[in-house]
Amino acid sequence: MMNDYLKSKEQVIKETESSLNGLNDAEVRKHTEIYGKNEIAEEKQKSIFFIFFEQFKDFLVIILIAAALVSAILGDIESTIVILAVITLNAILGTVQTVNATKSLDSLKKLSAPNAKVLRNGQTIVIPSADVTVGDVVLLEAGDYICADGRIIENASLKVNESALTGESLSVDKEDAVFKEELPLGDRLNMVYSGSFVTYGRAKFIVTDIGMNTEVGKIAGLIKSAKERKTPLQANLDNFGKKLSIGILLICALVFGLSVYRGEALMNAFLFAVALAVAAIPEALSSIVTIVLSFGTQKMSKENAIIRKLQAVEGLGSVSVICSDKTGTLTQNKMTVKKIFVDGKIIDAGNGDFEIGHQKRLLLSSLLCNDAVCKNGEEIGDPTETALVNFGSKYNFDFEYIREKYPRLSEIPFDSDRKLMTTVHNVNGVLTMLTKGATDVLIDRMILSDSEKSAIIEATEKLSEQGLRLLAFAYKEIKSEKVCLEDENELSFMGLIAMMDPPREESKAAVAECISAGIKPVMITGDHKVTAAAIAGEIGILKDYSEAAEGSEIDDLSDEQLKEYVPTKSVYARVSPEHKIRIVRAWQERGNIVAMTGDGVNDAPALKQADIGVAMGITGTEVSKDAASMVLADDNFATIVKAVNNGRNIYANIKRSIQFLLSGNTAGIIVVLFASLAALPVPFAAVHLLFINLLTDSLPAIALGLEPHSNDVMKEKPRPINESILTKSFLLSVISEGLIIAAAAVICFLYGLNTSNETGSTMAFASICLSRLIHGFNCKSEKPVLFTNKFFNNKFIFGAFGIGVILLSLVLFVPGISGIFKAVSLNVSQIILIAATSIGTFIIIQFLKLIKKLLKKK
Repeated sequence: MMNDYLKSKEQVIKETESSLNGLNDAEVRKHTEIYGKNEIAEEKQKSIFFIFFEQFKDFLVIILIAAALVSAILGDIESTIVILAVITLNAILGTVQTVNATKSLDSLKKLSAPNAKVLRNGQTIVIPSADVTVGDVVLLEAGDYICADGRIIENASLKVNESALTGESLSVDKEDAVFKEELPLGDRLNMVYSGSFVTYGRAKFIVTDIGMNTEVGKIAGLIKSAKERKTPLQANLDNFGKKLSIGILLICALVFGLSVYRGEALMNAFLFAVALAVAAIPEALSSIVTIVLSFGTQKMSKENAIIRKLQAVEGLGSVSVICSDKTGTLTQNKMTVKKIFVDGKIIDAGNGDFEIGHQKRLLLSSLLCNDAVCKNGEEIGDPTETALVNFGSKYNFDFEYIREKYPRLSEIPFDSDRKLMTTVHNVNGVLTMLTKGATDVLIDRMILSDSEKSAIIEATEKLSEQGLRLLAFAYKEIKSEKVCLEDENELSFMGLIAMMDPPREESKAAVAECISAGIKPVMITGDHKVTAAAIAGEIGILKDYSEAAEGSEIDDLSDEQLKEYVPTKSVYARVSPEHKIRIVRAWQERGNIVAMTGDGVNDAPALKQADIGVAMGITGTEVSKDAASMVLADDNFATIVKAVNNGRNIYANIKRSIQFLLSGNTAGIIVVLFASLAALPVPFAAVHLLFINLLTDSLPAIALGLEPHSNDVMKEKPRPINESILTKSFLLSVISEGLIIAAAAVICFLYGLNTSNETGSTMAFASICLSRLIHGFNCKSEKPVLFTNKFFNNKFIFGAFGIGVILLSLVLFVPGISGIFKAVSLNVSQIILIAATSIGTFIIIQFLKLIKKLLKKK
């Protein structure tokens, strides 16, 4: 129901047709019919078979299937089997990747509490949470998961951890109050939400929303609506595939027409066209890209970046905006004491003197008026209280020894209405009452002069502006250990302790590296604006406070206005899941590749919408991990920057592999076209081209994908989203290198034709195969590599070359195998010519690279 936090509990009870004693059986049946079950709707899943057959929709695959059918009709069974094996392998790889994709809604369902305590017919009963309906009165106590959204109607110091929804780790003190203005979810203190859990106290609430209408349900809806975008490489390869398909069809039609015009038999003309199609299509391209990306994921996992979706590896290299959560990613997710205010002075926590005087008394009091326990690395209690215990330990104040020395005689527990906690101790023979709480509450309960009060207010404002959370401490000497609420007055001021969740040590350097690499870091958090701005300023994200905004400020902006607004802001505070997804979309609409980090359920829609969703491995919910492309094993922003470095290097390596494959295939096309135009026999059998494309080409292509990484890539700006792989210089290299390799194959083909058609075909096959193996060394760099260290820095390229030569030798010289691949015996002079022309291609291409380098210098 809309804005229930703005309504009185009486109004909510009336609107939900309930009562303080809950629903009766008839009302439950009626409400269940109206509102349905308290469940998250499941997303309809595609069957594995459907996903498998979807892989065959690609146009290049359809051309290959046609080639396989024609080969089968012509009796070329070997080619048919090889082509179909390649297609099936690619389809299986694609199916596995798709099946392993997001299952976010399944994890959302796991957030639901299994059972709930409700009032039905005036009696307390336990029911499955799925049976909870609107109007039910639910009873809560510490440790309970909240089963639905609702308005609090009774409250006894209830504290709720809403981190799954807001991203903030501190528990929220709830209260039974009525608010007069619209508030972000984190400030709706009279409401509880499904997916949260109770850390302290007790309460009753009346259910106002269930299932898909809860805040978690709305997030499930956003996850469904969030569309995963293709990475730049996917988009480039799709675009390339379309252009290649059109080109193949036109060239095949031309060759077919020429053959028929020359009086060739129809089936022979078809054979020529099939050979050309097989030569043109880089059959192994998608498999090689997948393999290279897989190797990239292994390297990144060693650096704490676990990749869930292979395409994310390459996408990381194009990222131009990183939208990061604050808590636990940029910060340590651990409250830490930073400053104290004692004797009218603000003192850095690291410069305190806690041996004597008021500073020591303040620290002792913070450990005594405290319920937290920190022992053997385990912290139990409220994060602000554990921060105080850890601060004491830093200065060798053992909380157990101190509490034993000054035992607690009585107490008034913390209450969210009072915002105070009081304990009584015998301090050196004097009964002393210690009280801690919010400064604005305690200041009116203390005996202060005007100047003292002004000094406290000034210090509070100054520390708050730095994004610090404050606790005030006061004391009073009393005569009886029994105390009541009235005793929490006429107190003496002791001091203030200011704390914050500090930035990670690596965050500042990582942010600086982002900026130098042309990437804009943006903080998006559920925390307060002042706190967020303080952290962002400290680590370098925020240059000016005007760059910080609250989520509510974008509510009235249209999508077009938001598109113009986002470049002006670096910090967004008090945001909702809807705000996050809108911010990500706005950056994407501006043509940016966006990475989004998060750990809560509230982050999941934006993680899915982002080009690269990055979830936290330690603190992250299963929902956020399922929606993400990458999981950080160490929850560290600096790891994202390392991942970007890896992504850029991997993209550069994939581009090398693609250049290698396309230049080799271009050579094959040119040779087939030359034979067609010159009315010569078919230079290659389809099985020759498949052998080259799938075996001898694949190994060097994979090896090029494993070229050693360089940090130089981080000195470049992110490449534009619309930049094609097929740039002018890239195409020029592909065509020129293809022509040189083709020339070598044509020389061998013509020489072999003097003996027989089969010899010419075998020589052309052997020449183009060996030339392409050697060409792998050319593709290592745009610059010449001969006589440089770069020639030797990749052992895999030597391994690929060696294995390729062995496979080619088996095909040429082993009788049983040569028969399958339609190869005939060659004499010594023919073999020498093949070797000489192949090595010659390498020398010529290296010489052209040297000229290009010299011209660039001029």
